[in-house]
Amino acid sequence: MLGPRFDEAVSYAAVVHADQVRKGSGVPYMAHLLGVASLVLEDGGDEDQAIAGLLHDAVEDRGGRRRLNDIRERFGMRVATIVEGCSDAIPEDGEPKGDWWGRKCSHLGHLAETDGDLREPLLRVSMADKLSNLRATVRDAGRGDQRFWMVFKHGAASQLWYYGRMIDLFHERMPSSSMLPELDALLAQLAELVPEAERALAERFRAERCPPAG
Repeated sequence: MLGPRFDEAVSYAAVVHADQVRKGSGVPYMAHLLGVASLVLEDGGDEDQAIAGLLHDAVEDRGGRRRLNDIRERFGMRVATIVEGCSDAIPEDGEPKGDWWGRKCSHLGHLAETDGDLREPLLRVSMADKLSNLRATVRDAGRGDQRFWMVFKHGAASQLWYYGRMIDLFHERMPSSSMLPELDALLAQLAELVPEAERALAERFRAERCPPAG
């Protein structure tokens, strides 16, 4: 059952992400956060995991280490640890996140190595995040405007590579998740939408794992 802590987390996320919208669509970012929490619960996650789903981007995008400390004080160590594990960067105020490829490769490594009580909650929240993002990417790319890919700094190949590597990892580490069939189907759709040259580049990146060359 969901209680007052979940209600507080919804309100907290709405304030933290109040002025944030989705890349390429302008949809309020809360739509994504609520969607992630919903997917977590549908996959068997508990309240802590659902709260982490609501807050999974708050540290990376909205405050870094100070935000993480605030989440720990408000929602507890378990939620904060999952949120931290979902963050591929914890920037200090005013500091850039760092190289995209390096962050993503490091994050993949972290998800591949996490074990113990944190393994399943972290993978579930991460998987829900990727499923929500992939749904939006396929929908927006499917509108046929090739300028859509310009919202991603490293283009279409980087997105196809990253989702492919993530889904491979999810199959290896959490093969029973109810989210995997849809992730597989969406990845196949995304591959059809990516320009042919970018698709070939993504396959080369995927074969080389991390970091991609070229």
